[in-house]
Amino acid sequence: MLKYLIKFYPKILFIIEGTLVTLKYSIIAVILGLVIGMLLAICKVNKNCVLRLFANFYTSIFRGTPLLVQLSIIYFAAPYIISIKFSVFMAGVISFALNSGAYVSEVIRAGINTIDKGQFEAAEALAIPKFLIMKDIILPQAINNIFPSLVNELINLIKESAIISMLGEMDLMRRAQIVSIETYNYFFPMLIAACCYYILVMLISFIAKIIEKKMIVN
Repeated sequence: MLKYLIKFYPKILFIIEGTLVTLKYSIIAVILGLVIGMLLAICKVNKNCVLRLFANFYTSIFRGTPLLVQLSIIYFAAPYIISIKFSVFMAGVISFALNSGAYVSEVIRAGINTIDKGQFEAAEALAIPKFLIMKDIILPQAINNIFPSLVNELINLIKESAIISMLGEMDLMRRAQIVSIETYNYFFPMLIAACCYYILVMLISFIAKIIEKKMIVN
């Protein structure tokens, strides 16, 4: 094993470098997904029937179809539908963000529903605009309640981002595949990739626990 590690050290580094690509996709997508999710969640708790129907329809579509299918439609079919050819990076980010937004919206909606309605009614009685009520009173409390679920969404994105290798993006999975083909050894490169994913997930979980404890104290 040690001889193998020394011999293939450059290839191991090549695989590990894909971690940055995986993180880039995941972090950008989860930020955009959070924004989309917030907007959808607000629509879902809105009194406007049209907004609620739109948000629920959006969520059902993106939760009811595989992420791989969504990615394929955006990358391969979009040029025929809207005459725009997305780069691999753009297609990946858009797919992951739209998909993540659907799941995050349900998480945030559940968080909003846990907040005492009396707070909303009291704020309305003070003539505070609904936008400010949601932004300054309801959402901050909801985010605190659902923080662990949002972290889980980031972790899921990190693992699911491996499908971007299907389009040739040089992420962890793609680099492991390349090394596997070059060395005629699938086990070791895939093991390195699996370890990288595992370390990323454990690191994010550790940081999230620290942040969560500080949020509880505050």
